[in-house]
Amino acid sequence: MFETLQKATLDKIFVLMAEYAADPRTNKIDLGVGVYKDPQNNTPIMTAVKKAEQRILDTAKTKTYKGVVGNKEFSQAIVDLTLGGTVDAARIRCVNGNGGTGALMNLLFVLGRARPKGRIFISDPTWPNHIPLAENANLTVSSYPYFDAATRKVDFDAMMRVIDSLGSDDIVLLHGCCHNPTGANLTHEQWDIVVASLKRTGAFPLVDLAYLGFGDGIDEDAYGTRKVASELPECMIAFSASKNFGLYRERAGVSIAIAKDSATADIVSSQMQNVIRGTISQTPDHGAEVVRVILEDKELRAEWAAELKGMRERMKRLRVKLADAIRRKSNSKDFDFIAEHSGMFSLLGLPGDVVQKLKTEDGVYMINDSRINVAGIPEDRVDELADYLLRAAG
Repeated sequence: MFETLQKATLDKIFVLMAEYAADPRTNKIDLGVGVYKDPQNNTPIMTAVKKAEQRILDTAKTKTYKGVVGNKEFSQAIVDLTLGGTVDAARIRCVNGNGGTGALMNLLFVLGRARPKGRIFISDPTWPNHIPLAENANLTVSSYPYFDAATRKVDFDAMMRVIDSLGSDDIVLLHGCCHNPTGANLTHEQWDIVVASLKRTGAFPLVDLAYLGFGDGIDEDAYGTRKVASELPECMIAFSASKNFGLYRERAGVSIAIAKDSATADIVSSQMQNVIRGTISQTPDHGAEVVRVILEDKELRAEWAAELKGMRERMKRLRVKLADAIRRKSNSKDFDFIAEHSGMFSLLGLPGDVVQKLKTEDGVYMINDSRINVAGIPEDRVDELADYLLRAAG
């Protein structure tokens, strides 16, 4: 049976994780995998999460299935968090996803049924998993320009030339906030222009909302998603609780579909449920229930929001410190964009041989396209990291 198979290409992030783990150097720096790191280089469990888990442990009476749609109260809490009451609830339907990736998979499979081999336009660059997810959903992947490698900013004019050219059968995948991998994000004014274009062309928006609260705050980060959802007749949103609740391994996500009316929303819901049943049968619930408990409890919610703010402000502080250190040491503003970006990632623009040199000679690990996880910057070694980057870049 297996003689027909060839070895599949391993994901570069997991290869890098294995290399980092095997590296015996004690001064190595992990800027690769996209998880939040605290000052001790740990990925902590949020205190609000621990309290919610203890409450669940003390009160839970069963581990039976929640049903194909999953934890409805969790989904409703996420709809309230992300959309803030900007959309008529009669038009909204949700199913839980197996993390943000599972939420995307559910939505993409439904879109692939609605438009078999239809075109989906994805930013260049993007999170690498977007492409195989779309291809597996029977969609045809195209791209729109997004990032100007020279200026380290969004190439908005080039982006809009493609967005403006789309048709009503086309799908466009938008990063809701904290663009991965670049860290360069649309302004509110640019979101307004994107939504006006989609309203004019009828192209269908799919929003990947994986980092809500990691940029400038919940409401600020939700601006684009709310603009899309409130002004367009149809859209889909994939929400992930992995980063903002620190629930990476618990796989908590929500697939949100907004249709033009309640009857159409019911049809879309039936399709999303059919995808769940035909793939993973039932969605996981522990992480979903943790989030539900937190968001429905005033004190836990406030504690979570404060923790999230602390994480966000720490990443901003690390950005500024690294940019300042490089400018001070090089007398150049070439890396000031690090402080201007937001979210967990920035794309440094270093060639592959420089990235390899940093790993081999200095124990500095990053993805081979030079994407760094800002949260992985050791705050007490910022000057040292700046030296490594400047020396390797030559």
